[in-house]
Amino acid sequence: MKPSKTHVKNVLALLDEAYGTDNKVYLTHGSDHELLVAVMLSAQCTDARVNLVTPALFKQYPTVEAFADAKIEDLENAIHSVGFYHDKARNIKNCMTRLRDAYGSKVPDTMEDLLTLPGVGRKTANVILGNVYGKPSIVVDTHVKRISKRLGLTDNTDPEKVEYDLMKVLPEDHWVLYNLQIITLGRTVCTARSPHCKDCFLKGECPEGKK
Repeated sequence: MKPSKTHVKNVLALLDEAYGTDNKVYLTHGSDHELLVAVMLSAQCTDARVNLVTPALFKQYPTVEAFADAKIEDLENAIHSVGFYHDKARNIKNCMTRLRDAYGSKVPDTMEDLLTLPGVGRKTANVILGNVYGKPSIVVDTHVKRISKRLGLTDNTDPEKVEYDLMKVLPEDHWVLYNLQIITLGRTVCTARSPHCKDCFLKGECPEGKK
């Protein structure tokens, strides 16, 4: 069932009050391609862990071309602590190679082009579109998927279906911001294993919190 406009408005107002309206992404980066690499590294890994790895990584590989030319073993060693480093190293190298060869080392600005990059799915593409190009986009990670369902903003669990559901009910000016706010909520209050409903500022608007 589609949530009411009043419910959505109240949820967003409470999120804005609690976390502010700064759209700044949590991953440390100094360029568009660095953000792309950082997002790829963040899969099944915390932003904090990624931010410990990337300063030395970006110093070792300062350009798209440097990543594309990297020896896979050296790249694996550089990102070893983020987990799944074999797959991530291969994807990063292949992604940067295509970026160099097909896009002149510039990160593309459309979903269609971003999805042609090895290792880039809709989640990563939406982070780039929203945070690099300022295009309205909704990133559906585990926090957004779980909490949006708890809040009654979607009935789906498939990330792409959740994305489209949220696009229908959230105003565009909150698409990027909503993800950042929900990540914070999911890490501190509405955690996966034991949500602290009694301490949650959204409990009055949350169907699960009212139970």
